[in-house]
Amino acid sequence: MQKNLFILLFSLIFQKSQATDFEFNPTMQKAYSEIIKTKLSLGRTILDNDKSNNGVKIYLKSYADLVQLLITEDKVFYGQFVDNQESRLDFVKKLDKKLPYNRFIQAEIHLHSAFVKLKFGHEVKGSWEIIKAYKLLEANAKEFPDFLPNQKSLGLLHILIGSTPENYQWVANVLGLKGNIKQGLAEIQNVISKDTIFGDEAQLINYLIYAYILKFTPKKLTEFQDFISQSHDNQLFIFFGITTLMKEGRSEVALSLLENHKTDKNYLPFPFLEYLKAEIFLQKGQYQIAIKWYQNFLAKYKGFNFLKDTYYKLFLCYWLSNEEVKGVFFLGKIKTVGENIVESDKSATKFAENFLTKKSQKPIAQKVLMKARLAFDGGYYDKALEFLELYSENSFDQISDRAEFNYRKGRIFQKLNNLAQTIPLFERAIVLSENQSWSFGASSALQLGYIFQRKNEKSKAKMYFEKAISYKKHEYKNSVDNKAKAALNEMGF
Repeated sequence: MQKNLFILLFSLIFQKSQATDFEFNPTMQKAYSEIIKTKLSLGRTILDNDKSNNGVKIYLKSYADLVQLLITEDKVFYGQFVDNQESRLDFVKKLDKKLPYNRFIQAEIHLHSAFVKLKFGHEVKGSWEIIKAYKLLEANAKEFPDFLPNQKSLGLLHILIGSTPENYQWVANVLGLKGNIKQGLAEIQNVISKDTIFGDEAQLINYLIYAYILKFTPKKLTEFQDFISQSHDNQLFIFFGITTLMKEGRSEVALSLLENHKTDKNYLPFPFLEYLKAEIFLQKGQYQIAIKWYQNFLAKYKGFNFLKDTYYKLFLCYWLSNEEVKGVFFLGKIKTVGENIVESDKSATKFAENFLTKKSQKPIAQKVLMKARLAFDGGYYDKALEFLELYSENSFDQISDRAEFNYRKGRIFQKLNNLAQTIPLFERAIVLSENQSWSFGASSALQLGYIFQRKNEKSKAKMYFEKAISYKKHEYKNSVDNKAKAALNEMGF
């Protein structure tokens, strides 16, 4: 009997030591809370003071590095990060494989590496990291179907794969990647409802999916604003709130968030917030204030993305103020700064090349279109319409300008809920954009798809979403294709 008792006690002690391999205890939860707020020094101090060999601690160290690299784009630290990720994976693999956290944390480390590598322009390497993460999460889901943290990340991947454009879907199939938007949304909602640790992160992911892949309803957008307002001390959530609200044409609300955001020495410096403030003042036509904030951003920012775009925007500030000589100076710098990774920088490069090489320009016409575009992007729809009211398609010599005129005016009327004028303008933009490399036809088709989807005219919506995908080359192809594919998937096609 004593022998059996000894075996039982030993077994319990051994099981306890295994469980602590991945204990998300209050100390780890506090570190996680600080890291996700971008209070990295506080979070890292908590982790450094903890003497356990906890796998969750390794995960959080990776998470802190992810946040730092996404904000700073530090190339030296990036090299250190890649090396550290390998040793972190090796450490986690040696921990208890019978616990669901083992595969989950391995997958999270791979996802952190993926996001950073994609940010630094290493698309193939980043994609392989995503595939590794997916395989681990899928295997974990089969063995531990009720493990909630797994559903946060697997749900996101199911949505991303489910929204892959048709012409790339075969790649996912060959690699064994299966995606379904409805399944992914259900998995993420499960985490929101039941997981006390990852619930807020899952909620943010859910809102960003609607913002960038699906489509915000007015109700969902209001819920998102409430969620962000309740996260006033979370700089990361505030950032996503500002960028999403700007994307949704709520720049005045975004500006209020920016101006009310309080920061201190515990937060990681975030110069990109000053870039966003400059963007809003450019949309408002307050060019001198915008210039100040763009210059502040350039003085503090040490990264490489959005530099070309910033110099392009400085050009716009001077050009739209009729100080063309000063503006062209900044346009000329686009070739020598930054990288061509994000769409904004690619678009800036393309604009600079076209503007500096083409001699047959009509600056007045182009300025009108640009002012309308900027005002529209900020949600200043009446002001945007004022810019275009004195013009017609025939006011523009270049076909691309005519296509843009129709698309811009269509989008304004769409936001003003005047569909009777919206639809023919989009249809005309599509006609003018056939076999061309600009985005106005594809973007018009996408919006017509949304219009007929809301009207429950599924066959017309399907036709326009497929039309949007059919355009071969334009600077927003990835985002347009992803949104169109997601909409088709959502409708069951």
